[in-house]
Amino acid sequence: MAESVCCVIFNEAQDQVLLIKRRDIPVWVLPGGGIEPGESPEKAAIREVGEETGLQVSLKRKVAFYRPANRLTKHTHFYECKTLDGSLKTGTETRDIAFFSLDALPKKLVPFYETWIDDALLFAPDVLEKKIQKTSYWKFLQYLLSHPLLVIQFLLTRIGIHINR
Repeated sequence: MAESVCCVIFNEAQDQVLLIKRRDIPVWVLPGGGIEPGESPEKAAIREVGEETGLQVSLKRKVAFYRPANRLTKHTHFYECKTLDGSLKTGTETRDIAFFSLDALPKKLVPFYETWIDDALLFAPDVLEKKIQKTSYWKFLQYLLSHPLLVIQFLLTRIGIHINR
């Protein structure tokens, strides 16, 4: 089964989080993506952050391992990263990059990422292991009704068709 990685990067005061706006589906997300064959989750996390943000990072800790709730989600390794070098820049997958205050996250943020950010802020001594929350077919239908174009773009990317704007 395919697995993915997701990363959270806070500012020094830990009151802002770095988010990227995807190029294929214009929603705000945490940096991350698929693990390539033969690649470790740790290497994938560092690679994905570099590709999507222009930053060189190190892994501070593994926050969680999330199990899929349905076919809309994947097993996901979730890491907190520390910036080592580089400057923020968009790339082929990233339309925009910004730090957001934790109390003013963008409206077009994938619903379960808010929970993941909260999980990172727990600073739990052990890696959290749980099912991905705030994602269900009912939530997907609700999101479809309120954001039909975004959902259509998401479904197209799931079958391998990418629309770049």
